Amino acid sequence: MLTPPRTVVRRDGGLYALERALQRRGFRHVAGADEAGRGACAGPLVAAAAVLPEGRRGEIEGLADSKLLTPASRERIYDEVVARALAYAVVVIPAEEVDARGLHVCNLAAMRRALASLTTRPEYVLTDGFGVDGLDVPGLAVWKGDRVAACVAAASVLAKVTRDRIMVELDERYPGYGFAEHKGYITPEHTAALRELGPCREHRFSYVNVAAVSGRDGAPPRARRPVLGGGPDAGGPASVPGELPLGVPDGLAPGDEDEVPPGGPDEPMERSGASGGTVGVALGEQPRPPAPVGEDVVMEGGVR
Repeated sequence: MLTPPRTVVRRDGGLYALERALQRRGFRHVAGADEAGRGACAGPLVAAAAVLPEGRRGEIEGLADSKLLTPASRERIYDEVVARALAYAVVVIPAEEVDARGLHVCNLAAMRRALASLTTRPEYVLTDGFGVDGLDVPGLAVWKGDRVAACVAAASVLAKVTRDRIMVELDERYPGYGFAEHKGYITPEHTAALRELGPCREHRFSYVNVAAVSGRDGAPPRARRPVLGGGPDAGGPASVPGELPLGVPDGLAPGDEDEVPPGGPDEPMERSGASGGTVGVALGEQPRPPAPVGEDVVMEGGVR
C-alpha cells in the first residue's frame, strides 16, 4: 500500500499556511477555537470557534492573536470575521459555572460547545493549546495557535471582543471594581477594590485571591462560593462573612481544574442573543470600542 506524501508546513508560510496545507489534503473546512478570560478572577469565560473560507476571501488584513492587537484593530477585525466567516459561534460560561465545575473543565466544554454550534460542519479542528475530544472529526492542539493559524486567531478575536463588551456592561452594574479597564484580571487597582468592597457575584470564588478577601479561603474550591444576597441583578458585593488580608498568590487554587469526575454535570449553557444562523453572540449588541487599557495580557503572557 502506498503511503501518502507528508504535508510540510513551512515556518515562514505565515498565518494561513497551516490551513492551506490542510485544505490541499482535502480538509476544506478547517475550524479554529480559542478562549478569553482564562486568567481573569472576575467575569465569564468566553470561547469561540470560526471557519474561514478558502482563498483570498478568508484572508483578513491585520488578523493576529487578539492579545497583540489594539482595541480598535480588534473591533475592525471582529467585524471582518463576522462578515466573511462561513460559520462562527461564541459561548459564554458565567463565573458561577467556573466555580462549580473548574476552569479547565469549563474551558474544554465551552470550546466543544462552540465547535458543535457551527452551522458549517468542520472537517478538521485546530485548537489553541488544548486538545478537545468528542468532536468526531480529526483535530490538532497547536501551541500558541492564535499566532500560528488564522482560524484560531479569528476565534481569539471573537472571544476577546465579546468578553470585553460583557465586562464593560458589568462595570455599569458593579461600579467601583474597574471592570471596564482591567476586564477582570488582577491589577493593583482591582486588588485594592477587592479589599475595599469585597467580591461581587461576578468574581470567581474558587480563585484563591478572591476567596481570601471573602473570608472563605479555608474552604475547598467548590464550596467557596457563598450564597449571594440582593437578588439576581443586585449591584452590590456578595454577602460574605468579612474580609481577610489578601497576601495570597493570585490565580487558581491548586488542583481546582481536575476536581470534576468523568460523567459529571451537563455542559455549561450557551448565552446567545439574536442570531443570524451562524453565531450565538453574548449580549447581541453592536460593536463599540472598549476601554483602551487593561488588556488580556496580565495573566496570558502578553505585554501591556
